[in-house]
Amino acid sequence: MELKYSQQIAGTLNLSLKQISSIYELHSEGSTIPFIARYRKEATGNLDEVVIGNVIDQIKYFNELEKRKETVLKTIEESGKLTPELRKRIEDCINATELEDIYLPYKPKRKTKASVAIEKGLEPLAKLLFEQGPENPEAVAVKFINEQVKDTAEALQGARDIMAEWVAENEQARNIVRKLFTEEATVSSRVLTTKKDEADAQKYRDYFEFKEPLAQSPSHRILAIRRGEKEGFLIMTINIEKEMAHAELKRVFLKSPGLAAKQVEHAVEDSYNRLLQPSIETEFRMASKTKADEEAIRVFAENLRQLLLASPLGQKRVMAIDPGFRTGCKVVCLDEHGTFLKYNTIFPHAPQNDWNGATQTIKELVAKYDIEAIGYGNGTASKETELLVRAIDFGKPVSVFMVNESGASIYSASEVAREEFPDQDVTVRGAISIGRRLLDPLSELVKIDAKSIGVGQYQHDVNQNRLKDALDQVVESCVNFVGVDVNTASKHLLMYVSGLSATVAKNVVEYRTKNGGFRSRDELKKVSMLGPKAYEQCAGFLRIVNAANPLDNSAVHPESYHVVEAMAAKANSTVPELIKNPEIRKQLKAKDFVSETIGQFTIEDILKELEKPGRDPRSPIEEFRFAEGVSSMEDLKPGMKVPGIITNITNFGAFVDVGVKQDGLVHISHLANRYISDPNEAVKLGQKVMATVLEVDIARKRIALSLKDGAERTEVRSTKSEVRGQKPVVKKTEPMNPFQAKLMELKKNFKD
Repeated sequence: MELKYSQQIAGTLNLSLKQISSIYELHSEGSTIPFIARYRKEATGNLDEVVIGNVIDQIKYFNELEKRKETVLKTIEESGKLTPELRKRIEDCINATELEDIYLPYKPKRKTKASVAIEKGLEPLAKLLFEQGPENPEAVAVKFINEQVKDTAEALQGARDIMAEWVAENEQARNIVRKLFTEEATVSSRVLTTKKDEADAQKYRDYFEFKEPLAQSPSHRILAIRRGEKEGFLIMTINIEKEMAHAELKRVFLKSPGLAAKQVEHAVEDSYNRLLQPSIETEFRMASKTKADEEAIRVFAENLRQLLLASPLGQKRVMAIDPGFRTGCKVVCLDEHGTFLKYNTIFPHAPQNDWNGATQTIKELVAKYDIEAIGYGNGTASKETELLVRAIDFGKPVSVFMVNESGASIYSASEVAREEFPDQDVTVRGAISIGRRLLDPLSELVKIDAKSIGVGQYQHDVNQNRLKDALDQVVESCVNFVGVDVNTASKHLLMYVSGLSATVAKNVVEYRTKNGGFRSRDELKKVSMLGPKAYEQCAGFLRIVNAANPLDNSAVHPESYHVVEAMAAKANSTVPELIKNPEIRKQLKAKDFVSETIGQFTIEDILKELEKPGRDPRSPIEEFRFAEGVSSMEDLKPGMKVPGIITNITNFGAFVDVGVKQDGLVHISHLANRYISDPNEAVKLGQKVMATVLEVDIARKRIALSLKDGAERTEVRSTKSEVRGQKPVVKKTEPMNPFQAKLMELKKNFKD
C-alpha cells in the first residue's frame, strides 16, 4: 500500500500515519483485530477493535482500487489512447467513482446509438455542432449524406446521439447530476396494478403510493421498498425534477443562442433523459442500498454482540425444558459442564393435561441429578411451563430461567448437532441446546449460523458476504473478549479464538482428548499445525484452569510473564502471592516497569488483570418472572405495567416479550423520557424492563408499549407498519389519573 493511501486513511479516520502503518504491518503479518486491540496497544495508540477494523476496511478498499487501476490502465493502453497526463491522473486518483468517470470515455462498449452514428461518419458533424459556430446545421449536414445517411434529419440525429454520449461521459456533467441527486432526490414507490389486490401485497400497502426525500429515508424503509420490488409488488424509483437537471447542464454546454446551440440543447436533454439519469439513478440506488445494508448490518451486529455476551449461569447442573402442547415438553438433564445425562418427555398441557405426572417426573429428575437450575424455552407453551415449574416444591432452592430458543431448531438439525449427538433425535438436541445456552450462551450460540438467531432486521435482504464478515467479526470479538477454557471448549468455540483455524481448533481438541487436557499454555506448542505465529495470536485468549502457573488462567500474555515476575521480585513476593494480596499490588507503580518493549498501556492492563485473573467480564445472571395472571393478549389492558425482556432491537424501536406469545413494540419515541436517536442508547438485548401497555390490537396481533415514566395512554393505529418502514400514527389521550389506575388494578384483581 502506497504512502498516499496511508495519508488518505489517516485523514479520513483522523488518525496518525504511525497508527495506520502499525495496523497495516500487524495485519499483514497475520495479526487478528482482537490481538492487535488487546496486546499491541502501544503500536496503535490504544485504539479499540472498531477503529482498527475501520482501518483494515479502508486498506482493503484501497487495495481493490489499486487492482482496478491496473485493469483501467491496461485497457486504455491497449486501445492506444493512454497519454502520460491520463496515466498520472489515474495513478493519483483516490476515489473509485472518480476513477470510473475517468475511464468511462475509454471503456469498451456494446453498440450504442452514438457508435452507430460514428460508423456512419457523423463524428465530424457532431464536433462541428458542439463548437456551436455560426454555421447552419442543415447546410452543414448535407455534406454528410451518403449511402448510410439518407437525409439531413438522419445526419443531425446521429450527431445529436454522439453529442449526447459525450455529455453523458463528461465528468463535470456527471458530478452536476450527482450533486442534484444528493441534494434533491426523492425515493418513490408504487404498486403494480395487477398485484394490488393480492393478499401477499398487503404487507407493502404503506408503499403503494409513497414518496419522500432520499436523504431522509431510513435504512429499514429503503430495504422494505426494495424487498417489495424484489417480490414483484412494487416499482421503486430514485429521481429528481428533470427540468432542473436540464437547466444546470445547459449552463455548462450551451455557448451561444445560434441554431447549432439548439442542436446541442436537444442533445443535452436527450443525454440526461436517456443516459445520465438512468446511470446516476443506478448509482444512487446502489449507494442507498449499500448505506441501508451497512446500517442494518450494524444493528444486527450490535444485537448479536449483546446476545453472545448475555449473562451465563456458569458451572451448575441444569434441567432444560423445550415446551410444547400436543407433542409434550422435552426434558433433559445436564451436568455442570453441559454433558448430557438424561432425557424424558412430559405432557402437562392440553390435550393430555398430565400435570401431576409431569410434576412428579420433574421432582424425581431434580433429586436424582442434583439439579440446581431449570431453564425453559420461550416458544410455544412457555408461560404454561413456567407456571408448572414454579409451582413445584423441590425442598431446596432451584432457580428458574427463561431461555431464548431462537435458532435452537436450526442447531438441532445441523451437522454440528448430529456430530455431537448422533444417537439423539432433533427434539432432544434442541432441548440440550436450550440447557447449554443457559450455562453459557456464547459457547452454544457460536455453533449456529448467526443469521438464524433472529436478532436482525432485513438480514436476508442485505449483502450476504458483508453480513457474514461483520457477524463473524462480532463472534470472534466476543469469544476473545470473554476468553476460552481450552480444556472444555468445543472446537466450534475454539475456531473463533484469535489465530486458530477450524483445522487447528480440531487438532487442539484431539490433543487434549489424547493427552488428558493441557497443563500449561506452553503445551499448546505441541499441537499439530499450531506454529509460533498462531501461538502468539491465541495464547492470551486461552485459559487453563488450575495450571501450575496462575497466569495461564489469566489474560496476561505469555510474552509478558517476565513483567509479572519482575513485579513480584520488586515486591519481595511470588506471583501467586502477588495475585492473592491486593496490599502487595498497591505498592507497585506502573511507570517502574515501562521499558522499550513494554509500554504503559500493557503494564496497566496487566495490573488490572492481576486483580481478578481469568474473571468472566459478563454480568451475573438474574432470575426473571413475567406478570402473574397475564398469559394472553386478552389479559393486557392499556395502562397496565408489566415486566418484560427485550428480544430484538431495530432502528425504530425495540420488541419486548411480556409473556403473552406476541412481542410488543416500544417505538423509539417511547424508549426514554429524553430524545434518543439510537435505541441502543436506552436498552440492550435481553434487558429486563417494566413496560406500560399503551394499546392492544388483538385482531392484528399488535401490542404497543412504553418504557417512559408516566407513559400516556395512546391509540397506536399501526405498529407492524413500522417494521415495513412507516412510523405509527399515534393519537394521544389524557394520562391516567391515580383513580383510573387504582380502578384498573381493582378490576384486574377481581378478574384474577
